[in-house]
Amino acid sequence: MNKIIRYLLLALSAYLAYIGISMAVMPPVSDLADRKFSTTIQVKDWQGEYHPFVVGPKNRTWTPSGRIPAEMKWAVILAEDSNFYKHEGFDVKAIKNAIKYDLEKKSLKRGASTITQQTAKNLFLSREKSITRKLKEIYLAYRMEQELTKGRIIELYLNVVELGPMVYGIGHGAQYYFGKQASALTPRECAFLAAMLPGPRIAYNPYKNLDKVLKRSDMILRLLRQKGVLGEGEYQAALAQSPNVGRMQQQVDELISTPPVFSSPSTARKDDGVKETEPVGEKPVEAGGTAPEPSKENSPSSSQPNESTEKK
Repeated sequence: MNKIIRYLLLALSAYLAYIGISMAVMPPVSDLADRKFSTTIQVKDWQGEYHPFVVGPKNRTWTPSGRIPAEMKWAVILAEDSNFYKHEGFDVKAIKNAIKYDLEKKSLKRGASTITQQTAKNLFLSREKSITRKLKEIYLAYRMEQELTKGRIIELYLNVVELGPMVYGIGHGAQYYFGKQASALTPRECAFLAAMLPGPRIAYNPYKNLDKVLKRSDMILRLLRQKGVLGEGEYQAALAQSPNVGRMQQQVDELISTPPVFSSPSTARKDDGVKETEPVGEKPVEAGGTAPEPSKENSPSSSQPNESTEKK
């Protein structure tokens, strides 16, 4: 028995040493603080093939923070990570609940990832479900919170999320589903895209489960109303609006008649001469502080979510 315990301790020590070395050689995150910085990552299409994808202004569908509607930012925050402005990269309570759930189900289905963790995973890690990857994800998320503003993390997150077959980023998603720039998205369209994020391939694929996506987008709109992001009139108008599913059906017909060709949208674009403007009107949140709730006075309808927040 003592020999078994000794072997287990040696194995644990070796594993911890491996984790320590892996984290020591993790790529730097400080470069991401530069809004002009571009890098290339690998993304997977729905056939399992990898393709290069440019993260940064050299991607023609890249959408700077100032052009992303505040409703889009708040939709993903309230639906995906309501404590985004309070945590330092990971949510301890959510992780405890996820561990308890996974132990009960004997699986690794619930990840409890924050927006920062999801951004770290999309930029630096694979999608494998393992304890090792999760530890690396938490470590990178913590480093990102030390180096980047909350606004920059949201900008990165929304520009790398998967929204369809080789559709990555809110800029490409807005064009693919609605034929418009991300800056022109309505609150309903913002909620619609945010509703797809948990599973754009199957569970929340609008081509297969449109009613399910619409139902979840209604829930997100209610959250936006409850938190004061939308006024009552804006909320009712958004509920009454139907996404342009006709355009989506046209794409379905085209996919049926023509085999899909997967290519990365990450080609360099010319400078369009439009200068990105920083949102105003938000109070910066000190490290470890609590962000103000998006009340009507502090609503993102006139300002973006804490874009000026700097880590100390």
